[in-house]
Amino acid sequence: MNRRVSRVVAGWRTGLSRPVLILQGGNALNYFGYGLVLPFEIIYLHQIRGFSTSTAGLVLAATMGASAIVTPPTGALLDRYSAKALVVAGSLASALGYAGFAFVERPWQGFACSIVGGAGLGAAGTANRTLVVRLIRPEQRAAAFALNRVAGNFGIGAGATVAGFIVAAAQQLSSFQILYLFDAVTSAGFALIVLAAVPSPRAEIATPADANGTGFRAVARDRLFLTVIAANIVLVVVGHTFFSNILPPFAKAHTPVGPADIGIIILFNTAFIVIAQIPAVRVVARMRRTHAFAATSVLFAVALLAVLPATLVHSALAATSLLAGVAIVLAIGEIAHILVLGPLVADMAPAHLLGRYLSLYSLTFTGSLALGPAIGGLLLQTNPDAIWWGGALAAVLAGAVLLRLGDRIPDPLHEAPSRLASAPVAA
Repeated sequence: MNRRVSRVVAGWRTGLSRPVLILQGGNALNYFGYGLVLPFEIIYLHQIRGFSTSTAGLVLAATMGASAIVTPPTGALLDRYSAKALVVAGSLASALGYAGFAFVERPWQGFACSIVGGAGLGAAGTANRTLVVRLIRPEQRAAAFALNRVAGNFGIGAGATVAGFIVAAAQQLSSFQILYLFDAVTSAGFALIVLAAVPSPRAEIATPADANGTGFRAVARDRLFLTVIAANIVLVVVGHTFFSNILPPFAKAHTPVGPADIGIIILFNTAFIVIAQIPAVRVVARMRRTHAFAATSVLFAVALLAVLPATLVHSALAATSLLAGVAIVLAIGEIAHILVLGPLVADMAPAHLLGRYLSLYSLTFTGSLALGPAIGGLLLQTNPDAIWWGGALAAVLAGAVLLRLGDRIPDPLHEAPSRLASAPVAA
């Protein structure tokens, strides 16, 4: 028994430094606040504030649209200035925007809050990833991205579960206002944690020898990297965003599940990721990166198609159980996806362009979080079932594109045999 316990504990060891662990603890707090509002944003804007579902979707899209717009300039700043300072500034802007959501009454007010909060999210998210990469060694990247995902999913899962019961107990304006205000408090708290307890590593400035390889023009010439980013935007839209933003209003409207059930469904997804993400580092390390991408796309497609049968059952328990299964399958796909994508981007980036490359990595998520609610909100009004079968088709196509890249992308499993082959033979 002691050996089994030791193996479980060993599977959770990351070898990361204390500042990185503190940073991820702050991330968990920040994501807890985000999890409070994430499943219920469209529900709040539509049912409480009276916006149409398409308008509510556009408001959420504006949040991530603003985040996407500020992400590339943030990447340029990160290649010259402190990532820590940008994390703090972005988190405070995010707190201001989400606090404002508690008091919106008209769409233009929602869009204004979206722009402020989204700009803060974009700056803080990009700077946060860059700060983590600069605090670790290259061989720690998979573990660091895994722990970041654990912190995020633990926070979102706990927040969504708490919010589900709050909304179920009192589905009124004051309940939603409390959720948004507490989200703002956690963002400000995260800024204070970073300011007080996380060091500020220096950015690597381009040298004169790098003069022809600086700026986003250098990134744009990396066509292989842009292909990876484009395909992964599709995977994030259909595998991450449709689940977190579109499944809750879809399930509430077309299945017997209620707000508390939605919180439990999201808890299954996030709890599975929290438990399995770090031990999965060793499992995914044995896979080719293109194979892991292909497996991710298949898992996403299967899970999305499995949403449709939930509309045919009349039992809340049966529908909740089915959608919880969907949440777990999506979680498995997300685990493999994050463990491959983050380290791959860091490996592809020249040191003096790390901020710019990671800004486009962040754009993979912020852009997807803008596209997902906009596309999903429109389809919720016109053809809700198309969200799931269309998303499954898109996932398969994106996976096929990534699989065709083969040996052209950096992969530790490619490099290890080549290093062995080039090593001198002992006499």
